[in-house]
Amino acid sequence: MATCYERYNLHTTPEKFFIEACDEGADAVLAIDRVSNEMTLTGKKDVPPSAVTRPICGIMGTIRLVAGMYLVVITRKRNVGSLLGHAVWKAADFDVISYKKTVLHLSEIQSQENKTFLSMLNNVLTTDGFYFCTDFDLTHTLQRLANTSPDFQEMSLLERVKHVVLIAVSSRCTRLLTVSVSTGIDSEGHAANFVESEQIVLYEGAKASFVQTRGSMPFYWSQRPNLRYKPKPIISKTTNHMDGFQRHFDSQLLIYGKQTILNLVNQKGSEKPLEQAFDRMVSGMNNDIYIAFDFHKECSHMRWDRLQILVDAVADKQEEYGYFMVNSEGKTVAQQKGVFRSNCMDCLDRTNVIQSLLARRSLQSQLQRMGVLNVGQRIEEQAEFEKIYKNAWADNANACAVQYAGTGALKTDFTRTGKRTRWGLLMDGWNSMIRYYKNNFSDGFRQDSIDLFLGNFAVDESDGPTPLRVQKDWKFLTVSTISTVSCDTWTETLAYVMFWGAASAITATIILFNGQDFVDAPKLVHKEKMD
Repeated sequence: MATCYERYNLHTTPEKFFIEACDEGADAVLAIDRVSNEMTLTGKKDVPPSAVTRPICGIMGTIRLVAGMYLVVITRKRNVGSLLGHAVWKAADFDVISYKKTVLHLSEIQSQENKTFLSMLNNVLTTDGFYFCTDFDLTHTLQRLANTSPDFQEMSLLERVKHVVLIAVSSRCTRLLTVSVSTGIDSEGHAANFVESEQIVLYEGAKASFVQTRGSMPFYWSQRPNLRYKPKPIISKTTNHMDGFQRHFDSQLLIYGKQTILNLVNQKGSEKPLEQAFDRMVSGMNNDIYIAFDFHKECSHMRWDRLQILVDAVADKQEEYGYFMVNSEGKTVAQQKGVFRSNCMDCLDRTNVIQSLLARRSLQSQLQRMGVLNVGQRIEEQAEFEKIYKNAWADNANACAVQYAGTGALKTDFTRTGKRTRWGLLMDGWNSMIRYYKNNFSDGFRQDSIDLFLGNFAVDESDGPTPLRVQKDWKFLTVSTISTVSCDTWTETLAYVMFWGAASAITATIILFNGQDFVDAPKLVHKEKMD
């Protein structure tokens, strides 16, 4: 069984890296050959005295770029709390260290590509949201951990860990695509974006948790940026939706039990066909509950009190599903039998609002059962706790939104205060403008960064060109030619104005009808994989 340590030293020589465990009594050292890339376990006696030494907090991993292999280490961590007596840390800073001592072996183009890949890595590493624990499994729910076999419990954290991108407050993002490649599922039934959220309550030795999921509508659709504010979603007409759809929910039923699907998209306009397609596919399965709730229509004119309609509609199901609870004696007294799977278009803003309301209802029951609240007492009456609770869910919304959309979440004024405010609407407008810019002009780079970091794209060891070398077509040449011609050809004021009027009209027309070609699209993942 592998051992996790708290403190490390990184010793560097021209030939090797030595990662030394510095916990009391530890003698383990991982040696990495900087030429052959071979990794071996050795002892402290094998670290040369001439090595340059620095403290580190852990190893993120290794990755191959154009210049060769790189070692990614955590250089600073911050304690953000504890869970069941186990310290939870936030990885606060990183360093990406080349195995090679120089990059002089690269051509100018290769050197530039290597810098771009390094920039991509840093883009991911500097995005908030990496948490870890060295002696407790943060990647599984309390119920799942309680119900696992002894063999599973004996596994090292590395062996049993699920694939997790971030742990945001109480959420685990198991898949992540940016808005620029927002699609439903892949051929294996994995939703483009999927987040498991677990709300945990600890009180005098007792513990309880309530789990929900959010995920992209699990069929083949896309909504690609094209410079329009709201690109029209497109449902694939050439694929068998039910195969992937069935695979998705088969896995969901296996992991979580019964499912109640809450679809919060608009039931008119461009989102309507998506809601109708989702409804048809669920009807063909006969084993899931599907509830369509037009969030924007129901809550129009600031009538956010109408969200209670949905909460009341699923109250019986929530009672049936229950939650997981262990009493102060360590006995399991309740199991969660199913989950609510919520979604809007991006599974961010509308989704988080609904999840926070369902989690509040579960919390009310848990606190009464634990004896924190008396029968008849309401969470809303506990002003200080109410503030903390609402802020936790608003912070959770922001953490997920920053990872996915590059801004904080929308509608968090309601999550934080229970009211929709004009200031909140103003802030939503500001964040929406930022999202529009990012979606169209920077999300391709962010998506490439994520794919590189997760290993969805591997840099080829050959000397051939990478997908970063994209040739611009006639549309870009036309626009640049117009700009060039304008510099010296027209000198008279009227002619100058007429030229720029015509040039602007031509440019706008080219961009309008070819908007998708002007946005920052991902380059590292083949197009057919995204369609």
